[in-house]
Order: sequence, then structure tokens, then C-alpha cells
Amino acid sequence: MKTSNTLYALAALGYVSATPLGKRQDFSTVNYPAGTGANLHEYPPGTGENLHEYPPGTGENLPFYPGTSTPNPVLIFTSTYHILATPDQVVNGTTNPVFTGGLPGAQATYDFGINVDFDLICYNITLLGFRGEYQSMARTATHVHEGARGRNGPPRLVFPNPVGDGNVRFSVGCMQGPFTTGILANGVDTGTGFRVSQIQANPSGFFADLHSSLAVPGAVRGQFPG
Repeated sequence: MKTSNTLYALAALGYVSATPLGKRQDFSTVNYPAGTGANLHEYPPGTGENLHEYPPGTGENLPFYPGTSTPNPVLIFTSTYHILATPDQVVNGTTNPVFTGGLPGAQATYDFGINVDFDLICYNITLLGFRGEYQSMARTATHVHEGARGRNGPPRLVFPNPVGDGNVRFSVGCMQGPFTTGILANGVDTGTGFRVSQIQANPSGFFADLHSSLAVPGAVRGQFPG
């Protein structure tokens, strides 16, 4: 996956890291050496630069180049999801789950963009009011689980834990299958064989959560919108 595509995908999820205007180089006053033509108001006749469109057969007027299905496939999410994760949605147990109350005062937002053709998921996670240490048997404490509202289920995706100073922490990036979680069920990783198309096919059957040493069953949890 190309880095530029990843950055565009993250921008589509609302993550933009802009360089302050004062630190950008101003190219509007650059004068190129005489004879290069860079300072001309238009290019010399015959170069094709003054044409309103390129000559037929060059392919420059096509919406995208031949052999590609879209101009930039990674930029197009086949589905997007915004999730508000709160402590009151956390449950513990599998047979008869009970609401635990999570980590009072904590809250997280998860913005996901999915491309099922590339088995790709991009994420923009903001965590507020977290306390304690990250704690989970999985590789990280930040997950997407398969499970209906009010029920538990195995983790299918794990994400880097949010980082930051003070009360606000962030985790932003993209990842592509095959996926693993570090949790084994009957000797098989719970991410094995999972594809993000399964979320798109049944979003309400999945939830995002995050675990703390002060609330091991879950600090916050939020269901994917159906």
C-alpha cells in the first residue's frame, strides 16, 4: 500500500496534519534561469501546453488511465462508520453478560473507513479521560470484536493503543489483511480468516472497545451502526 494513498485515506476520515503557512516555502516568487521558459506567460507554440485539451489518443482526457478500475482505489471507502464508545455499554461475561459501568469519565470516538476490495480498514480513534494502564490478553487493548449489542464476542481486529499527553490520546492509521489479534481460540488466532467485508455485511454485529487495568472487561465500548 502506497504511503500517499494512506495519507489521503486518513484525510478522508478527518485526520489532517497541516504545515503552518509561515513554514511553507513560497514558490510564487521563484525565478527560473533565463531560457528555461518557466517565466513565460505561456509555452511556445507547438509544445501543446496551450491546448485546452490534449490530442486524441494520448489518454490525458480520460477520467483515469486504462487498466485501473478507479482513479485511486484506496481513496474510495466502500463503507464508513462513526462510533461513540462510552462506559455504560461495557458488558462482562458470555452466557449471561452483565453491564459493568466501564471506566467512569472515559469516552472514545472511532471513525473507520473500509475498502472491501483491498481488505483494508483505516481508523481515527480519539480517547478522552482514560486512566490506568492498557491491559488485554491481545496484542493491544484497542479492538473491534464480533458481538451484538449487550453481548460479548472474540476480537477480530486490534489497533495500536491511543497515545498522547494529558486527557486526550489518538491512534490513526490503516491496516490490511490478513489480520491477527494474539488471542487463540481452540488453538487458532481469532483474527485468522477475518475480512473487513464481514463488518460491512453486518455492521451491527460488531463493536469497538478499549481496556484498562482499572476496567479490564472494558473501559469504553461502542456498537457499529446498523
